[in-house]
Formats: sequence, structure tokens, C-alpha cells
Amino acid sequence: MGLTVTVIGTLAVVRCARPEVVGNQTEREIAALADKADDGRAVGRGKPEAKTGLHVSYAFPRFKDAQGRPLKHRIYSVPGFSRTFPDLQDVHIVAARRWGVSPVEDRAEAELRKDELVYVGASPYYTMDRNMSYSIPYLVPRASDLLQKISRNFLDSLAVKDIPLHTLIVTSVLRTENDVRRLRRFNCNASEESCHRFGTTFDISYHRYTTVSPPGGPERRAVRNDSLKWVLSEVLRDLRAAELCYVKYEVKQGCFHITVR
Repeated sequence: MGLTVTVIGTLAVVRCARPEVVGNQTEREIAALADKADDGRAVGRGKPEAKTGLHVSYAFPRFKDAQGRPLKHRIYSVPGFSRTFPDLQDVHIVAARRWGVSPVEDRAEAELRKDELVYVGASPYYTMDRNMSYSIPYLVPRASDLLQKISRNFLDSLAVKDIPLHTLIVTSVLRTENDVRRLRRFNCNASEESCHRFGTTFDISYHRYTTVSPPGGPERRAVRNDSLKWVLSEVLRDLRAAELCYVKYEVKQGCFHITVR
């Protein structure tokens, strides 16, 4: 995994600092290079060994202009979280029904639906919440690709803004019918028609992140969660503008609620 991250990190630097070198390489090509560097061990449809966090041993250089002066990439955030991410349940559910699977009754049935779902519980680009009690780490392939894209774009944005790397924390993924019934006993805001039932929707925390630190290396510079939230909001705004997803800013749950389009 460490080699995969090194390749991705290096390509991110080259792509931003020397775009003429990378040319029109697509993310799929970059991912293929990373998979090859990782001896063919890619996150697939089975249940890989759970990963506890991302540890890398490289450092991103500062980006410089043609005169050798450090480039300063500012954090702009978005005009307002609720205004920028206003997508309500009505648009989320339409997309979920279009791209998703039929609802899964329980976790035993989910194990039998792996021809329709992709396991997303282990990745070098994001972290699954350890306290995820009401969902299981599966998504339809289309949503899995979106989660990977968001996570990689977030890491790229941190790198070009000279912010110590952090990975996103996913707090909710596929919910079975049984999960929804249990959740509604404790959370009156949980919808019986939850988009999470279709494997098209996931939640990403905007309050918590996982710090990327090299084992035995220097301590990372502290970063305010607000700064990371602003960077994440820029990433989501761009992908939403590209019509790749719907995004709802959840105030009480402290997350961005995201459905693939």
C-alpha cells in the first residue's frame, strides 16, 4: 500500500507542477499505474484485511513558479455550506433508485449480493469510521468510483495548498432494511426511504479527519478541522458542478450526505 500511495503522491505532484509531463493522462490510467506498483493487490470485491490508517514516508515539496518563488494556493471554501449544497431528499432518492440496487433486507442477504456491490471497507485514500454501527461497507461500483475520486481530489488539494495530508472519514454507507428500522428507533430524523438502502449514497464527516503520519517520522503540523472542511467543500462543489453527485450539508449529523449521479 505504501508504494501505491507513493506513486499516487508523486503523480499528483507532477500533474500539478509539470502538467506537460503528465499530459492528458486520466485518473483510470494513474490508478492502473498505482495498482501495478502494488503488485496487483487492489481493493476488490472480497473482504481484504482491514486497514487502520494511512502511513506514508514521503513529503510533498513546495510548488514554485518559473522564477523559483513558492506558489501560494489559497483556501477559498464556498460562499455558504447550506446554499452551496442544498440537494434535498427528493433529488437524492431519484438518483438512488436509478443507479442503485434493490434494498437489502439484512447483512446475511448483503453477503449474497456481491455481484452487484463493491466492498469499500479498506482504502489508502479514506478511512472508515470505527463506530459505523448502522451500515456496512458496500456500494454500487458507480458510487465506489465517486468515493475514490472525492478522496483522491481531497489529497491532491491538500498537497497543492501545502497542508499536511489527512484522509477523509466515511461515517455511513449501505444500510439494510434492518439497519434502517434499528436506526429509526433512536434517530427520528432517519428516513424510512433512506438513499443509503440503494448502495449509491455515503456520508463523509466534516468534523473529523485521519492524520497521515510517517512511522517514526517528524510530527505533522497541526491543522484546524475548519481548514480541512473548507478544502473538502471546494472538492465537493467542483464535483457537484460537474454533475457527478448530489450533496446535502447535514448540520446535526456533522457530515456531507452524498449520492452518485
